[in-house]
Amino acid sequence: MFNVTKKSIQWGEDTLTLETGKVARQADGSVIATLGETSVMANVTFARKQKPGQDFFPLTVHYQEKYYAAGKVPGGFFKREARPTEKETLTARLIDRPIRPLFVPGFKNEVLVMCTVLSHDLVNDPDMVAMIAASAALTISGAPFMGPIANCRVGFEDGEYVLNPTVDDMQDLRLNPEQRLDLVVAGTKDAVMMVESEAYELSEAEMLGAVNFAHEQIQPVLDLIISLAEDCAKEPFDFAAPDYSDLSAAVKAAGDTEMRAAFAISDKQERTSAVSAARDTIKAALSPEQLDDANLGSALKKLEAGILRGDVVKTGIRIDGRKTDEIRPIVSETGLLPRTHGSALFTRGETQGLVVTTLGTGDDEQFIDALHGNFKSNFLLHYNFPPYSVGEVGRVSGPGRREIGHGKLAWRALQAVLPASTDFPYTIRLVSEITESNGSSSMASVCGGSLSMMDAGVPLKAAVAGVAMGLILEEDGSYAILSDILGDEDHLGDMDFKVAGTAKGITSLQMDIKIAGITPEIMEKALEQAKVGRVHILGEMANALTEASDFSVHAPRIETMQVPTDKIREVIGSGGKVIREIVEVSGAKVDINDDGIIKIASPNAESIKKAYDMIYSIVAEPEEGAIYTGKVVKIVDFGAFVNFFGKRDGLVHVSQIENRRLNHPSDVLKEGQEVKVKLLGFDDRGKVRLSMKIVDQTTGEEIKGEE
Repeated sequence: MFNVTKKSIQWGEDTLTLETGKVARQADGSVIATLGETSVMANVTFARKQKPGQDFFPLTVHYQEKYYAAGKVPGGFFKREARPTEKETLTARLIDRPIRPLFVPGFKNEVLVMCTVLSHDLVNDPDMVAMIAASAALTISGAPFMGPIANCRVGFEDGEYVLNPTVDDMQDLRLNPEQRLDLVVAGTKDAVMMVESEAYELSEAEMLGAVNFAHEQIQPVLDLIISLAEDCAKEPFDFAAPDYSDLSAAVKAAGDTEMRAAFAISDKQERTSAVSAARDTIKAALSPEQLDDANLGSALKKLEAGILRGDVVKTGIRIDGRKTDEIRPIVSETGLLPRTHGSALFTRGETQGLVVTTLGTGDDEQFIDALHGNFKSNFLLHYNFPPYSVGEVGRVSGPGRREIGHGKLAWRALQAVLPASTDFPYTIRLVSEITESNGSSSMASVCGGSLSMMDAGVPLKAAVAGVAMGLILEEDGSYAILSDILGDEDHLGDMDFKVAGTAKGITSLQMDIKIAGITPEIMEKALEQAKVGRVHILGEMANALTEASDFSVHAPRIETMQVPTDKIREVIGSGGKVIREIVEVSGAKVDINDDGIIKIASPNAESIKKAYDMIYSIVAEPEEGAIYTGKVVKIVDFGAFVNFFGKRDGLVHVSQIENRRLNHPSDVLKEGQEVKVKLLGFDDRGKVRLSMKIVDQTTGEEIKGEE
């Protein structure tokens, strides 16, 4: 009934297995990849015909984490997997980015890739397994895919690169000083196609070494996929790239001059209008048959790309007049918004981001329900890209894949320089509002985010800047690396290479290639050119701010204290009674974790002090020989009980009230009276012994010689 094909290799610490022929047999390609005990099923289907009039490649990638894979029940009211989580969205992008350029040019049939996590051993991250499964499924599907690709994750510990570090090793790297890198690389046999990383000020040489290490480690996986395909791949789909050379020549003849003049305009809005007018001129000169040709859009793009690309490589001058390594003018401003905790406006040419910082307490941390476990995050970055930022109208909805991806890239770049939560016990939320865009608004978010946090008083370890690099690689091998690329250069170029970091090193790297990879030499040169650009941008940012400002008066103040773990129950009280009383009486927010770290937050310093004193009185032990101010709570025949230390009471024997004989303690004391006492010690049963007579009741000082 089943025609199963199964291939395995030892890869790193675990066995990698690819299996097909048993599940989802009606899909064009279906592979279950297993690493250790983590299994992901990838299913590929593609349409046999192109939709009429479609002028783009409709590739859709979905990645789904099923909670049953880890033996969990989903949280929430419905107890069912709902909309994609951030992790699922980011992983879908990871899969999409390296496979998209490898489809045969001109193929515009709809393609669907669905990856489903079936089992998770909580050691091997399923995102890497999903990418391998997707590549294998595409390779055997018969689709015109020029793969395969393979991928891996790389860590960096004690100066050594680590292949496929565990989930726990990569969890919250800034709390794990031993690990300095979380790098994902995907590539073909000959070249790297995609890089995504979170790093801790790695040098350019260390980062390049990690990429090369990854490319070496994926070679056995590529061989495994090829071996699987040799045994069970379907017949290749009969597809030949359309020949539209005649149409392309007609387009060039009709509008080369107008298009070249349009791209000579440096202002984006004027250039966009001129390019649109040039397209209209070209269309007016074409025949009805040529206008109806589905390849007209490709022919127009080819003309535009030829003008932009060829001139840059030949002359070294770009469409806005800059040299290849030149950064656009930068203006940095902070403290724009009076009521926010921190704000910055970062403008680089025609790209601009307004980034706002809000400081919160432990109650504001984000609770994340993940497949490998639940955890909290105290650093949030949200990126918004409204239509007006590019001068367009459009439907406004929730964040899409692009917004989530760009926000995560900026998050990775900035989190490496955050102070430890024990030193700065705040929840930090950054919101980047992109108000103008013409090239790399994610890097503007990094720069603006760094300035905004410093404006809010966050003691960053160093300022962070980011720059987007581009590449134009011609067929003869000549190329140009472009610093701080424009939107058109990104659209018509061969590489989008974003590098963020401090003056000391790289904190985040993202690379997407639109051609069959680049050489290590080109990547090395791009990294060095990016470093020069990053240092220049950091210098421009320093004109606005170089270190953390004073706290905003509107931001909450937080003080931390550590209590013994065996005292946590006393601070919380039965059913939370004690901690609720502390909050009600002091007016401060109080948050306590399982390690005994208590955060007390309030804009009012007096509220913080009151809460601190109340907690201290619960957890601290009274000191023998110390003098305390207390209150008489009960009078008995043999003395008086005084509440002198939090909720702790002690006995002042009648003989210790005054230096004279009293008939009854009530002769000089009454309940509720404030008195000053010295702690003499504890009796054999642990009872507290106090004295009033050796303490001056006016000054609170000990009377010498009385004891």
